[in-house]
Amino acid sequence: MRVLITGVSGTGKSSLVLELRRRGFVAYDADDDGLTEPKGDGTWAWRIERIRSVLDDQHADLLFLAGCSEEQSRFRFDYTVLLTAPDDVIVERLRTRTSNPFGRAPAERRRVLDDKSWVEPLLRRVADLTVETAIPTADVADAVLGAIGQPPHRG
Repeated sequence: MRVLITGVSGTGKSSLVLELRRRGFVAYDADDDGLTEPKGDGTWAWRIERIRSVLDDQHADLLFLAGCSEEQSRFRFDYTVLLTAPDDVIVERLRTRTSNPFGRAPAERRRVLDDKSWVEPLLRRVADLTVETAIPTADVADAVLGAIGQPPHRG
């Protein structure tokens, strides 16, 4: 099973990947794991061949890939999870994040909220599950795992 975890910046994709890994699941973060690259217009794109290689991993029966890019529509996922959060939560997460510099500048935070206004409705149309992430990450992981029929493995 291949599960896409998507949503705009600041919705908790990277945190969820870390929690899933902590529980022993195979999970990739497109940004943190070198699966994206900058485009000329200042946006980022998935590295198609690298993403394909990750998704073709025959050793992983269950694999999570977190990211949000136009290119995600080029791939088939068995299940799609949309992470969302209130604007004030997203802004605070971006402002205080330490793992990624994107979103620290006010203009970048405005861009994320602008993207959210038009990208999120598109993502909702294809999502099998939408999770509001203003809750603890462990609870988000429980919701995702429960939706796909996996025990939570909280250990």
